[in-house]
Amino acid sequence: MNQHQQADICASTLYVVPTPIGNLEDITQRALSILGRVDLIAAEDTRHTGLLLQHFAINARLFALHDHNEQQKADILLAKLQQGLSIALVCDAGTPLINDPGYHLVRRCREAGIRVVPLPGPCAAITALSAAGLPSDRFCYEGFLPAKRKGRMDTMQALEQEPRTLIFYESTHRLVESLRDMVAVWGPARYVVLARELTKTWENIYGAPVGELLAWVSEDEHRARGEMVLIVEGFQPQADGLPPEALRTLSLLQKELPLKTAAALAAEIHGLKKNALYRYALEQLGDDN
Repeated sequence: MNQHQQADICASTLYVVPTPIGNLEDITQRALSILGRVDLIAAEDTRHTGLLLQHFAINARLFALHDHNEQQKADILLAKLQQGLSIALVCDAGTPLINDPGYHLVRRCREAGIRVVPLPGPCAAITALSAAGLPSDRFCYEGFLPAKRKGRMDTMQALEQEPRTLIFYESTHRLVESLRDMVAVWGPARYVVLARELTKTWENIYGAPVGELLAWVSEDEHRARGEMVLIVEGFQPQADGLPPEALRTLSLLQKELPLKTAAALAAEIHGLKKNALYRYALEQLGDDN
């Protein structure tokens, strides 16, 4: 069969189908084909998925499968698959199982020898990473930080020296608190990119040292609204001391320029990394206080 031809829907098969995270045009033709032809769609929220299907004129049977019932309902869906039905698994937005329901069902299917077919498609974490300008060859997806401050601080401390780029989801009402805790644990110079409302009308991607990012978010309440991904620079071990001439240049520039600008210029003059000089200057300011 030519790979571009419409694939047949197989009996006793679970299809893991990503759906748009905002822009409906991001859905794939293959996803639409499968959603329109399977026997049943297992959805995180049947009302939400119903609107998506209505938009694309797809009539389908829906089955509610969410965080609160998945372990109980997985066996019901497994039985249907074993009887020969084809089922598509979807979440409200993005790729199922990535901080969304589906793990228990997929695991039960794998254990029972049921075929699981994954489709590529939208994922907020990967979409944000692709535009963050931080290293993407190695990264660590951490999902949502704990809601309570102690758990959040403990998680950040455990990740303090993680060298890989870190990816977090965060909610509107906890963004400022999480950024404050990042400043407290990792220091104000750790570079963080906030990606908001990806693929939507008010999409915004803004990166800065986390101390500056916190100030930027706090200036306008709208900057803390929407669906958010935080991409965090991995831990960067500092070399044994910065060149004395670079520190002298930095000190002179600081007298006339904002700290961030002074660090950038000193780094360019001496061929160093801007963040290294910026961290040094922030540490010096902290020591002076």
